[in-house]
Amino acid sequence: MNNRKECVAMILAGGQGSRLGVLTRYRAKPAVPYGGKYRIIDFPLSNCTNSGIDVVGVLTQYEPFVLNSYIGNGAPWDLNTNNGGAYCLSPSTHIGDTGNWYLGTADAIYQNIRFIERYAPEYVVVLSGDHIYKMDYSDMVRFHKENEADATIAVMPVPIEEASRFGILATDAEDRVTDFVEKPANPPSNLASMGIYVFSWEKARRYLEADAADEASSHDFGKDVIPAMLGADERLFAYRFEGYWRDVGTIDSLWEANMDLLDESSDLNMSDAWKIYSRNPNLPAARIGKGATLDECMVAEGCEVEGDINHSLLFQGVSVGEGAVVEDSVVMRGARIAAGAVVKRAVIAENAFVGEDAKIGEADGELAVLGPDSWIAPGGVVAAGESIEPNATVE
Repeated sequence: MNNRKECVAMILAGGQGSRLGVLTRYRAKPAVPYGGKYRIIDFPLSNCTNSGIDVVGVLTQYEPFVLNSYIGNGAPWDLNTNNGGAYCLSPSTHIGDTGNWYLGTADAIYQNIRFIERYAPEYVVVLSGDHIYKMDYSDMVRFHKENEADATIAVMPVPIEEASRFGILATDAEDRVTDFVEKPANPPSNLASMGIYVFSWEKARRYLEADAADEASSHDFGKDVIPAMLGADERLFAYRFEGYWRDVGTIDSLWEANMDLLDESSDLNMSDAWKIYSRNPNLPAARIGKGATLDECMVAEGCEVEGDINHSLLFQGVSVGEGAVVEDSVVMRGARIAAGAVVKRAVIAENAFVGEDAKIGEADGELAVLGPDSWIAPGGVVAAGESIEPNATVE
């Protein structure tokens, strides 16, 4: 067939991201802004482009409008080719009863089998839409082919105290997977699945169809499909990834990922040959700012900074008034911090307003969070660890 592809990518981008609280009240987690000019979804999309994968299905579900309008036809990521493209696929387009939510990660792929079959791929790459990282998927596909694998799982070691958040693997000397357990209470190791898979499509399709017919299944790759393949002695391999990778599923992890950009030696260098594309055509945040040394802050072009900033990241269009202080904080696009306000260890979402002499957060406390379009009155106080809803007013 004319539009046949060796490899198609499917990005799971429908998660609610409830642990991100007010930042995902009205949008899916992959649509959350990051790093001055990006959204989280930019990373898997750009990785696909840079890896030579030009057909990408983006599986949306929770609050899809922002994500759908942001991605469009995939032009910012060079995916709008004659024989390729980025396609937002909602549950309303899936097999069976329309209008139902995807039942799990495996069900999301199963319900879009017809889309995948249009391209008759040999391999399908399944990705999460809410991770910050750079990865050449073509290397992982090559590893998959060399090992004649049925499924390949990207893995990396994580701190053992965090291992219970992940699928944990054991492998033999050739990196063939010998054991897999999803989010164990007592992890047997710290070798964690990154939620990035390469499947040989014909084999994967059979397992997806069997899983869909199993009423007892939770229809999840980690809980159901991967264990079923392992139990049937299929060829599963672990692809060891070395580089920066962060699951930004919580306010703390999102804040930390932004703070990582302040370290010029970070593996997540935005200026190298592996470009991260974005719908925003302007340049990424530049290292400037009154009252801050070059390695202490990133302030995007188009900001108006009259106050002092330290170890913070300011997105485009942010204003900081005279005498204001911003420390250890992430301030998203269009937010305004008035004269004399003090913001410490906080995440300030888009278009939030912090009035004169207001106080947000504490130097040693938990992160304070202002939702999009929230309004803090002059002299108002938002305590450490407090979250303000979108469009809310604090007097």
